[in-house]
Amino acid sequence: LHIAILASILSLIIYWLIRDNYRVRNVNGKHVFITSCDTGLGNSLAKRLDKMGFCVIAACATEKGGQELQSCSSLSLKTVDLNLADSNSIARAVVFVGKQTAGKGLFGLVNHAEGAAPVAPTDWLSIEDFHSVLDVSLLGLIEITLKLLPLLKKAKGRVVNLINTKGLVAFIEGGYGLSTWGIEAFSDPLRIEMRHFGVKVSIVEHGFFEAGVANSDVIEKHLLRLWNRLTSETRDSYGEKYFVE
Repeated sequence: LHIAILASILSLIIYWLIRDNYRVRNVNGKHVFITSCDTGLGNSLAKRLDKMGFCVIAACATEKGGQELQSCSSLSLKTVDLNLADSNSIARAVVFVGKQTAGKGLFGLVNHAEGAAPVAPTDWLSIEDFHSVLDVSLLGLIEITLKLLPLLKKAKGRVVNLINTKGLVAFIEGGYGLSTWGIEAFSDPLRIEMRHFGVKVSIVEHGFFEAGVANSDVIEKHLLRLWNRLTSETRDSYGEKYFVE
């Protein structure tokens, strides 16, 4: 028993030593581009990497979000407006990143893209509801990744795609699960293909965090909005009892 305990402790020590060797050192001059930095996980990560000394380029969906982030960060952190559902906005952001990296390439791309996901039974939704999620969380993520690959290859950088584990289970939430599985399917072959160029591709499956937990009142409000727009035939097929329960 004592030998087994000592062996376990020794294994942990070896693991920690190996893990520490993989930590990024000399972060000065290394540029990291992060999407969706207005609030939540992207915002927290931008602040954290900025304090560590990375050259952070934070993409925000609103001017207010960018200003608030800059007000509590160092002067080296730069912000850029980005609407992942708009190819022109993506193209402008890519040009901005290219200018900021000044020929050195991009050390890291962190994709944290979450579109508005209606929570409702599937036949309550329209194709526009699916577009509101997929155009941002999946297609927008794919487009900006593809356009930044030349800079990532130049720096032998890495792509980190952040997804919420709630999208990996069967859950009534429109296109959210579709986008999550789509990111997994996009990332896995990209990882294999980019290995030749020294570019790493990772998926980080995170759980709930306080800033991203939906309020039950908000969910109920969205459900009521969707219920009210249904045809009378669809409402009758479910009945008021289904909605109340």
